[in-house]
Amino acid sequence: MELLLNNIENNLNNQNKSIKEEDQKGFIETNIGKTINFGLDIGLRALLPNFIEEQIIDIKDTILKEGFSEGIKKVISSAMDFGKSTLGIFTGNFENISQVQTAVKNGGIIDGASQLIDTVLNKTVKKGVIPYGIANTIKRGKNVILNSVTNKIEEEFNNQLDAAEKLQKYSNNWKQYYEKQDFSGMEREYEKIKEKLKILIPIETTINEAKKIENMHTLIKNNGKQFNLTEEEIKLANLLN
Repeated sequence: MELLLNNIENNLNNQNKSIKEEDQKGFIETNIGKTINFGLDIGLRALLPNFIEEQIIDIKDTILKEGFSEGIKKVISSAMDFGKSTLGIFTGNFENISQVQTAVKNGGIIDGASQLIDTVLNKTVKKGVIPYGIANTIKRGKNVILNSVTNKIEEEFNNQLDAAEKLQKYSNNWKQYYEKQDFSGMEREYEKIKEKLKILIPIETTINEAKKIENMHTLIKNNGKQFNLTEEEIKLANLLN
């Protein structure tokens, strides 16, 4: 138990340190990048309905390899920085998901993606890797792709907000089971909490609260699922003040 307490104390020291700005930014940019990738895929399928699966994949892969993949990373990074500045966040992390959503909306990602599509398609035509007719069809129907990207981004943030709401619910449920000393109920909610944390944007208050639950849960589990913890152990877990 002493070793466990030392591990928990180290966890608490770590959780009190702020989430690194680059880690939060990296998570957001990766998620938005994947979302845009999905939007591009859906848009191309809508614009080229007579093309078979393999052809769509080849065209998409070519667009990604010829500069879209790297370019969109820069677009997202610049958009996030600009979006932050419009919120008055010049250093530090986002404090909630709504702030991230606003920054993405204000950052100009769609405009950047639009310009990037034109640039990449012009490049592919010059290199002869995508025929002019196909590239022209994509450029003329570019809004289909951009609308698809916009919809996928909105869907992602709806999922984020829903996950945050469910995480709060599961945390409250865990605390209620804790009060009843029902470890089976705690275990069910704890597993749900871990699943939601995998997909949520790392927000400091969210991570810290989850860590506190993890600490208390681990203490009780390693105490034979018995709740007869010392005051020191409970205080160390730093939960349910």
